[in-house]
Amino acid sequence: MAGRNRVLGWVVTGLAALLVYLALVAPPAIRQVTPLSLLRIPVEGLLGAALLLVLPARPRRITALVVGALLGLLTLLRILQMGFLAVLGKPFDPVFDWPQLGHGVSLLKASIGELGTLAVATGAVLLAVALVVVLTLSVVRLARVATDHRRTTGRAVGALAVVWLVCFVLSAPVASRGVATLAYQASRQVWTSLENQRSFDAQMAASRDPSGVGLLAALHGKDVVLVYVESYGRIALEDPEFAPTVDPVLDEGTRQLDEAGFASRSAFLTSPTSGGDSWLAHATLQSGLRVANQYSFDKLVGSDRLTLTSGFHGAGWRTVAVQPSTRGPWSAESFYRFDQLYEDGLGTRSRTYFGFQTPDQYTLSFFQHTERERAGRGPLMAEIPLVSSHWPWHEIPNLRDWNDIGDGSVFDQPDAGQADSAQVVMLDGPRMRDGYRRTIAYSLSTLVSYVQTYGDDNLVLIFLGDHQPPTYLIGDDKGLDVPITIVTRDRAVLDRTAGWGWQPGLRPSADAPVWPMESFRDRFLNAFGR
Repeated sequence: MAGRNRVLGWVVTGLAALLVYLALVAPPAIRQVTPLSLLRIPVEGLLGAALLLVLPARPRRITALVVGALLGLLTLLRILQMGFLAVLGKPFDPVFDWPQLGHGVSLLKASIGELGTLAVATGAVLLAVALVVVLTLSVVRLARVATDHRRTTGRAVGALAVVWLVCFVLSAPVASRGVATLAYQASRQVWTSLENQRSFDAQMAASRDPSGVGLLAALHGKDVVLVYVESYGRIALEDPEFAPTVDPVLDEGTRQLDEAGFASRSAFLTSPTSGGDSWLAHATLQSGLRVANQYSFDKLVGSDRLTLTSGFHGAGWRTVAVQPSTRGPWSAESFYRFDQLYEDGLGTRSRTYFGFQTPDQYTLSFFQHTERERAGRGPLMAEIPLVSSHWPWHEIPNLRDWNDIGDGSVFDQPDAGQADSAQVVMLDGPRMRDGYRRTIAYSLSTLVSYVQTYGDDNLVLIFLGDHQPPTYLIGDDKGLDVPITIVTRDRAVLDRTAGWGWQPGLRPSADAPVWPMESFRDRFLNAFGR
């Protein structure tokens, strides 16, 4: 019996050591997890073991509890970082990103229902608590075992410290500082977030809204349609994997619209976000303030800040939002001053393409027949996010004849296009990138076709990307720039933008102007004011 207990004790100790080791050396992103990435010597573990060896019994137990709890919390932070990098392509902000977890719960509820979401959320909370508790107990156990074998532990720590130092001098990846780096990055992120928020608050307090008669007089009688193409980033125009598909669509679209009497100008804007959080980009463009986190967004929508939409509303335009992926109450509706909000799939009868996969052509067809063809209407200002290019790029419809769109069921026909499961595409990197480039091409082709089919002398179309796609799709350090284009048949409208320096056509070149996205509101209002 004693031998069995001894063996069981060593097994538990081994599992505790493995858990602590993995918590110390795990890389920050899921895509970086490989067998080689886990072969590391964690300097934090060596320093922690050395400290515990020299402390008296009581301080050692207290220190082990504190260190274990901190390691557990940092491991939870690492898991959140992995999740945010995998889904949104950006690190988790420990200050302002907590509301994002609520948004994730809402999306989950839409997919698996309220009961399933409750079960998943409860399980996640229990696992988080269990992870912190188990890591704390593991560190306490390892501290006790190490001091029971003080001489052996001291020799092992000394030898590994020498190996770590040599590897560090030689810049070998074996010398790990994973947890220390994570803690440092988290502290820097907290400081940066607080500084950015103070800057946002100061800018919001100090800036003044344009006002006066004739704020948008130069657009009198025009239908101004503001369209966001989901994840349409600069990368789509310049990356060798995407550009050969996307650039010809833009170039051919420029030729087709020129033949139809339309002209276009393009440039780049720098979005406040990347990989997700589209509403932050929308708020930035509309408000003239850089909205980089949920806290700033909530503060903004609780104010009376002038937006592009509310400016049009006050000048006599009918303002509408056509949002196929929005479900339930939307806190920003009154802030933007929309007269009408269309949401929740827009009534599509498609069994395959709905919600975040609602075909862009259906969205624009719905808008055209519901609003632009409404009898006796005045000028419109519409905000329309197109979501076919929304993650995970697994359902790609074909462009149809506009007369066949109807209730959307046409998109379920056998020739309707690729509709693989999200799980299949998400686990296949090349297939996911192929889906991304093809959905961007589909969205842009749809916009060109819409202008050809329904464009008239009163249409002013502005379309842009909301953010770059996530880093797991395109890699790190690809910037935050997104293309923006204005299309109209009225040359007087484009003459108002002559001072912007934007380039002719739908495709901005590498040397096209790059503006902060928050500068667009005031430049637009100044250009089209009296």
